[in-house]
Amino acid sequence: MKSLLLIGGLLGFAIGLLFSWAEESPWPSCIWHACLAAYVTSLLMRWWGGAWRKSLEAALRERQAIGAVAAHPSPLAKVNKS
Repeated sequence: MKSLLLIGGLLGFAIGLLFSWAEESPWPSCIWHACLAAYVTSLLMRWWGGAWRKSLEAALRERQAIGAVAAHPSPLAKVNKS
């Protein structure tokens, strides 16, 4: 999770700096925009990482539940087949 925050911060800082520089803003303004973009992007990456982790955990639980059912079929499944 911390790595996603760092990646988001670095990516946001670079994007904010480049866009502000492309608009030919003065350097203090460029740094301000880059810092703000880094903050917002790191928050978004943290949110996205949490949502991604929850979805992966749900998929793992679902796969484990399917595996448990396949490994131990219920007696009713045998009755329904005949």
